[in-house]
Amino acid sequence: MHTLFVYAHPEPTSFTGALKDVGVDTLRRAGHTVDVSDLYAEKFDPVAGRHDFTSVANAERFHYQTEQAYAYKTHSFAPDLVREQQRFLKADLVIWLYPIWWGGMPAIMKGWFDRVLAFGFAYADGRRFDTGFFREKRGLLCLSTGGTRQRFSDDGVYGDIRTVLWPAQRLMIEYLGMEALEPFVAYGAPRVDDEGRKAYLQQWRARLNGIAKAMAAGGAAPTAKSDSVLHSQ
Repeated sequence: MHTLFVYAHPEPTSFTGALKDVGVDTLRRAGHTVDVSDLYAEKFDPVAGRHDFTSVANAERFHYQTEQAYAYKTHSFAPDLVREQQRFLKADLVIWLYPIWWGGMPAIMKGWFDRVLAFGFAYADGRRFDTGFFREKRGLLCLSTGGTRQRFSDDGVYGDIRTVLWPAQRLMIEYLGMEALEPFVAYGAPRVDDEGRKAYLQQWRARLNGIAKAMAAGGAAPTAKSDSVLHSQ
């Protein structure tokens, strides 16, 4: 199995960074191969524009999807997008790791979706969801939050975590035809003590080992119980 970690956090010693490091170590120890797109370290540009392309479909008016489709046909995406697209194509499992900021993903991660998963390359008319290009791939969100699990519950101030994550789960991962696995959420990461963080990391390691074993055996990735996946502290 080959996994791509798409990681977005500006601080290498962050808890999100620890989740990335443990994830990479776990899968490599299990004999699997790994790529890491460290968006901040690699200075990934999240801003879409004509710099995304080495060709021009229409010099008079910039329409992003038109330029993406033309670049796909003419093999003229910018080098940084070619690199990320090749990493994505190689992966059986794609894991996006980021902290929830303002109810969603950091801008640099959203820009990765905007620019890398281009029209023509990642989706097209009639090729979405059940007819998407990447039905053999699986996608997994690994997230840290500042808020507690209670705040991300039905009666919490932020609303249920599944509602918060719906745009990424349904309108990004499943949109591509991928199987969206149950997210791993480390609630209140800045507020838990060392023992709590160690527990999160142990649970994350166990989750990945379970997914890797199931995928290597050709079976469905296990769906962990909510109490062990959407963790509480």
